[in-house]
Parts: sequence; C-alpha cells; structure tokens
Amino acid sequence: MSQPKPILSIIQKFILAIILIVISGNIGYRMGQKNLSLSDLQIKKVLVKSSPPPNQNVDFTLFWSVWDKLEQKYLDKTKFDPQKMVYGAIQGMVASLGDPYTLFLPPKENNDFKTDLAGSFEGIGAQLGIKDEKIVVISPLKGHPAEKAGIKSGDFIVKVNDEETIGWTVPQAVTKIRGAKGTTVKLSIARESLALPFEVNVTRDTIIVKSVEYETKNLQSDCKTDCAKVGYLKLSRFGDQTNDEWNKAVTLAKKDLPDANFRGVILDLRNNPGGYFQSSIYVASEFIKSGIVVIQENSDSTKETFSVNRLGSLLDTKLVVLINQGSASAAEIVAGALRDNNRGQLVGEKTFGKGSVQTPEDLPDGSGLHITTARWIMPKGEWINGTGIKPDIEIKDATDSADLQLNKALELFN
Repeated sequence: MSQPKPILSIIQKFILAIILIVISGNIGYRMGQKNLSLSDLQIKKVLVKSSPPPNQNVDFTLFWSVWDKLEQKYLDKTKFDPQKMVYGAIQGMVASLGDPYTLFLPPKENNDFKTDLAGSFEGIGAQLGIKDEKIVVISPLKGHPAEKAGIKSGDFIVKVNDEETIGWTVPQAVTKIRGAKGTTVKLSIARESLALPFEVNVTRDTIIVKSVEYETKNLQSDCKTDCAKVGYLKLSRFGDQTNDEWNKAVTLAKKDLPDANFRGVILDLRNNPGGYFQSSIYVASEFIKSGIVVIQENSDSTKETFSVNRLGSLLDTKLVVLINQGSASAAEIVAGALRDNNRGQLVGEKTFGKGSVQTPEDLPDGSGLHITTARWIMPKGEWINGTGIKPDIEIKDATDSADLQLNKALELFN
C-alpha cells in the first residue's frame, strides 16, 4: 500500500503548476477552484487540472524554502496572503523578461485596464508608460486634473503618496494613483528641465475620454467672412469607441470638402498613447488609397503585412499630421504609415518609440496576461522601438501661451 503524499508536496505542485502554466501560455487551470486556503501549511482542498510542461526542468527548491521561511519567521502574520504571494510570484516571473509591456495583471488591475480603454474611469487623467525603467507620463488628458495641475508629457513620477515608484509596473502605478472622485493623490514629479523633483497634489475626478473630436479652424485668426479654413481632427486614443467616433467625425469633415475655402485636414496625434492595433489600420486607411500600413513580425518568426483595408473618404485631401513625445504605439503606426506612403507632413516633436504588439489574455479568476507577441515595422522597414519617429518639421512646443506646433501646421496650408 502506497504512503500518502505529504501535504506540503501537494501545495508545492499546485503553485508550481500555476507558474509553469503561465510560462507556457497554457491557461487551462483553476486556482484550486478559487478556494486556495493556507494556514500553518494546511490546505483544505486542491484541484490541479493541468500538468507542468514536460520540456521545463526547473528546480523550485529555493522558491519553497523562501516561502516556508516567510511563513515561519515573518513578524506580521496578517500580511501572509497566499493568493497575493502567488500573484506576486507570477508578476516577478513575467518582469524577469525585462519587457515593460509584458505584464501579469491581478483582477483589479486587469479590470482597471479594460475600464481605461472603455473611456470612463475615476482618476487624474494621465496616460502612463515606462521609460528608462521609470514611470513616465506619456500624456496628460486635456482638461483633466493632471493637466490642470501642471503635469506634462515626459514627466517622471518618482513617488506616489511618498512611496517610491522604482520597480513599479504601469498597472501598479495606475492602481496607486487612481481613486474615488474628490480624493487627492500626492505625486513627486521629476522633469528633465528641472534640477530637483517637485511635489503636486492632484484631486481625482471622473475621467470621460472622447477619443475623436472634429472642428474647423480659420487659417487667419482675424478673418471674418469668406475665410480659408481647415478641418481639425483630434485623435486622443484608440479605444473601444474610436472607430465609431472616427466615422462620425469624418462625416462632419466630408460636409466641408465641397467648400471652395476648405484647404485640407490636420490630424492631431499628439499625446495619443495608442490602444487597439486594428484601429490604427482603420484610421490610416482613411487617407491612403492603397499600400502597406504596417508589417508585423511575430514571435514564431512569421510576418504579416497589413495593407489599406477599406476605401477612405479623405484620400485626396491635403494632410498635415501633428506628433510629439506623447504619441505612442498605434499613434506611431498611423504617423509612420502616412509618412512612408508620402501622404502627409509630420510636424512637432519626435514620438515616444513603442514598436511592439501585446496580446491580452483573460485568465479564469479575472486576472490578465499581456504578452509581447510581435514587433511592428513601418512600411519602409524601420523599427522605431526606443527611438521614435522624427517629424519632417520639428517644432518645440515650449510655451503655454500659444500652440506653436498647430500654428506651424496651419501655415502649411497658406
């Protein structure tokens, strides 16, 4: 008669299975039917539905030795949370790849990410990223608390409520910074133009982000009648509602096309942190008759070419594109496609430089795994990751009194 297996061995195999399953990308487990309970190394019930991949030969002795020592010796026993420790172990494993865009998100952070793309949440209104292994503001959202508090694109957030952000992921930073409307968060900001960081208190609010806006602008500010004008399309993100909002905005632009005084369109991609990959192809196709929008190199060494996928409405309209260091990811795909297809001039500052594609996967307990599965290459073969896209006409927008980049774009239509 065989001897019963030690309980500790059961626990080890259970969490080891979880970790190795994530390594392989096989999401076929249940977290002990979501009822994992550890107390003095006793477990009520464990159900393991998947085995570790046969090609992995990893010794977890050290991992379990540290786990045991923490449980036995750590002062505050109330902090010993097995579920949180499992999540932390997975986050550390994913972070060891050294890719700031490959992330494991516990349930709350995963939900925050989805809410963000949906376009409504409570917080300060700032898109965050990782640069030089630090939390950086990609773009403050216009008219929202972060911008009103003086936070700018390129600012580094070095502390949140006096807590150092070194080693944080973007979802961790978002979780700490977001909060209920009316509450305040204290941020310590480092800016390249300043010798020392400064502190700013930001009052959170409900952030409702419309991804596309359209208006007409006169080329001469003092013009009263029969004025030359351009259409101004502001694209702030590529979220859940972007394609529908884009279509409505373009419908307004089309009404202006027959006007003899209508000179063209300005597409403003400044402070656009990106979003859905497919939306970038949809938007680029509005302006390009035919040709390549972006090339994707996948993790399995295959390549996919994404070309214009529809008949756009602004194919022959003169176009100027505004970019800055807050233009990232999907926004860079659009800017790069328009530049490489000789479709419009780029005005402003060099873009952020994110040239990879993440595939999100929802896990059974509500957590999520975002894996960098591909890099995207511009039509002429350039990979801009870490370097960004240089504008055709560089304009530093260093004044708050006038939009120098927009003014330069307007000049190009005269």
